[in-house]
Amino acid sequence: MTFDLSGRSAVVTGGARGLGQAIAVALAGAGADVTVVDRPGGPPTDDTRALVEACGRTCTVVPFDLADTEGLADLADLLWATRPVDVLVNNAGVARLDHFNEITPAAWRAIMAVNVDAVFFLSQRIAEHMIADGRPGRIVNISSKNGLMAEAGLAHYNASKGAVELVTRSLAAELGRHRITVNAVAPGMIATPIDEGFALARGEFEAAWEERIPLAGGYGEPSDVAGAVVYLSSDAARYVTGTTLVVDGGVLADQMPRHRFMPPYRNSL
Repeated sequence: MTFDLSGRSAVVTGGARGLGQAIAVALAGAGADVTVVDRPGGPPTDDTRALVEACGRTCTVVPFDLADTEGLADLADLLWATRPVDVLVNNAGVARLDHFNEITPAAWRAIMAVNVDAVFFLSQRIAEHMIADGRPGRIVNISSKNGLMAEAGLAHYNASKGAVELVTRSLAAELGRHRITVNAVAPGMIATPIDEGFALARGEFEAAWEERIPLAGGYGEPSDVAGAVVYLSSDAARYVTGTTLVVDGGVLADQMPRHRFMPPYRNSL
């Protein structure tokens, strides 16, 4: 029962598809009513709404462009007025694949606006509401293994996720006295559409990554990340704050796949 979220309200940004949809449905499955925030004109939210409602929970959809930094406080006020928030999941994110010398100031700012500014300023205002109401809460930020280890072609994305890591710790340090926990989940290679527009030799790239992941099975699924979010949103994680739960199949644990170049081990049994 420590994972039971019955009677609680959750907000998930970027909840129309991929990780956000899986997180919204998992939170609903644990008993939470869910509000999904996604950009106007973006992917349709009908599937997410249907899946949440199939869990017997309500799903409210709020269209908003999270790149509108100046409007984030008003968004938070609207969300709170609709339903006080117990769990905020800052999931929305954008990514581009560019060589370092192809990154323009506009491209840099576009990444930072959604991946960092929205995370901080939405959390800031929601936390103010929690404090004013004396309401304990959970903030879960979706980071990335790229916030902990760099990857070529993603300097702006890497930097944004590195910032999310320290935003998470900074907020945890200030909000703990108000019984508000702030944690991050860092996914590895998950089967989502975030990189669908990247100019890559897709088949070769995915095969190389699948060989690189220590845990058998290759890419993870959105549900693998959603389970971590439910844990951090629940009473089971009451004493967990300022930490990052890495969900990457062991990639960060293995700096170089040396086993490929070693002779087969002898089974001792």
